[in-house]
Amino acid sequence: MNLSKIALGLAAACLVVGLALTLRSSIAQAGPFFIAFFAALAVAFRGYAHLRGFSYTVMIFAAVTMALYYPGYFVEAGGFQFAVLITPLIQLIMFGMGTSMSVQDFIGVARMPKGVIIGILCQFSIMPFLGFALASVSGFSPEIAAGIILIGCSPSGLASNVMNYLAKANLALSITITAITTLLAPLFTPLLMSLLAGAFIEINILDMMWDIVKMVILPIGAGLLFNKLLRGKAKWLDDAMPLVSMFGIAFIIVIITAAGRDSLLEIGGLLIALVLVHNLAGYTLGYWAGRLFRMNERDCRTIAIEVGMQNGGLASGIAKGMGKIATVGLAPAVFGPLMNITGSILASYWHRRPPAGEYDEMVDTDEAELVQR
Repeated sequence: MNLSKIALGLAAACLVVGLALTLRSSIAQAGPFFIAFFAALAVAFRGYAHLRGFSYTVMIFAAVTMALYYPGYFVEAGGFQFAVLITPLIQLIMFGMGTSMSVQDFIGVARMPKGVIIGILCQFSIMPFLGFALASVSGFSPEIAAGIILIGCSPSGLASNVMNYLAKANLALSITITAITTLLAPLFTPLLMSLLAGAFIEINILDMMWDIVKMVILPIGAGLLFNKLLRGKAKWLDDAMPLVSMFGIAFIIVIITAAGRDSLLEIGGLLIALVLVHNLAGYTLGYWAGRLFRMNERDCRTIAIEVGMQNGGLASGIAKGMGKIATVGLAPAVFGPLMNITGSILASYWHRRPPAGEYDEMVDTDEAELVQR
């Protein structure tokens, strides 16, 4: 029996025991079994090609469950507050993004201006206003409601590039939109937050702009410079950065979960539902916005994924900069794992349905883009 099957059996056993203890009102004792269930399930998924992409997200669920049951271990240690690590981790992730970028990512604006402009407009209109609508009807406290708007006002992240590749969408367009919206975030995110979230909490536009510049522009600039000077000469860094980014995002989510545990237990179900609606509506409206502007199928898929998948890590860093990680940071922490699940499902669905007559003529270009990164 291989490791994946053993892990799957262990996951099933842990889930049964955890549910049995929960039904007997021994929820505290069920914690270790639920944690073991997610951890074993993540290992099991690695053995199945069609489930491998979910392994990282399931492992995050294991870490989040641990943070919910044992929050004290993820808030501080020996007087050291783990929340101070959020900004450096975001900077490290953005540096990694910069090392994977090149001038070609920005030349894409000239090659496909219509798609890039539509993508940017959709990114900074659909999700922010959806977030405002959902926050307004949520009934949450002002700071938690503002967090829903914050994730909507954030740019797309690197995960959208991976999902677009899997979905057989336009990878070159995806990379360009991600790069441009990320660099525009210091301007648009604070302005949109002031416009839409200003009724919920006080927004200091200049402070937020500077926080985003420190978290995005400076690290990405350093990464671009590193890429230009040492491209191909530091293969260990190229191999390490994706793993560092994955660990960094997971750790940020765990810190926020532990800090906001009480609020999350109180409104967690409704928050998850609203975040899911936000995410799915982003895919839907992004796709049909592309259709409205008569874009081809591949480009419509690209816009859908770029709009629906946000940079939750950056949103978390902004919440930390505001000093409201346990409230404003909750929606971004929930959005991240959920969008990876829905994005993987959507990408898999589209992967099995390549756009007729559009895919073959551009696949070589997409593969070249992926190799360059």
